Amino acid sequence: MGYALEITGKAVRQIEEAQALIPPGTQINIAFLGNETHAQRFNAARVIRACGFQPVPIISSRRLMSETDAATVISGYQEAAAPERFLFVGGDPDTPQGPYQNSMELMKSGVLKRFGITSIGIVAYPEGHPAIPTDTLWQALEWKRHFLNEAGVSFEITTQFVLDPMAIPAWLSELRARGIANLVRLGVNAPAPAGRLLTYARMFGTKANASILARYQMPDDPALITAPEPFLQVLKERLSNMDTGRIDAHLYPFGGIGIAAKWAQSWPGLA
Repeated sequence: MGYALEITGKAVRQIEEAQALIPPGTQINIAFLGNETHAQRFNAARVIRACGFQPVPIISSRRLMSETDAATVISGYQEAAAPERFLFVGGDPDTPQGPYQNSMELMKSGVLKRFGITSIGIVAYPEGHPAIPTDTLWQALEWKRHFLNEAGVSFEITTQFVLDPMAIPAWLSELRARGIANLVRLGVNAPAPAGRLLTYARMFGTKANASILARYQMPDDPALITAPEPFLQVLKERLSNMDTGRIDAHLYPFGGIGIAAKWAQSWPGLA
């Protein structure tokens, strides 16, 4: 099992500082935050490429202000670093800032063909989504599968980060039973202060009730570092007798890129 990482435009210096710790060719997603500019995002892509890694820009559909904005973002990334893949998401804003309500509308707009995009990432939620019914999530995933197959565009799936390892086997079984055999990058938080991890869990709607946190061996002190070993041990046991298909990890580096990369070197199967 390999791993991917994620970085913001403002924090891209961390990639340069941790370059020696990260395997060449590692996929590094570039976040699409509301408090960053396109120029910062394009610069992050250039830095990632120059360091020998694969930049994967996240395109937040609801943050795009117009069709022109979408074209500016995608073409800007292509000029800056020629990404082999983009990751299409709905994005954080509850109200769209432009014409796209979700990533499906962006796909239907013709940007894939217009910009010669032949590979994308899409997202999934093994623990569910706080604002979207589970049936709707599966319908969207099926729609994307059929649309992308018809368009001749390959895709992989990156999941939201998960705290409950018990949620993944059932979701993965359902995915494979639906005939979706594509690579899945399971979202795992890299080592980070417990308080910060819980803040992100609340922000993203990840389940973090008392029983899950106890299973995760979450420290009481929010300043103490928590690492995903307990999560991964349980997950490994639960998946050991399953035909999981192709899976990798997507490390959410809430404690910083250097900490995530150093930890990955020490964990069997990720180094």
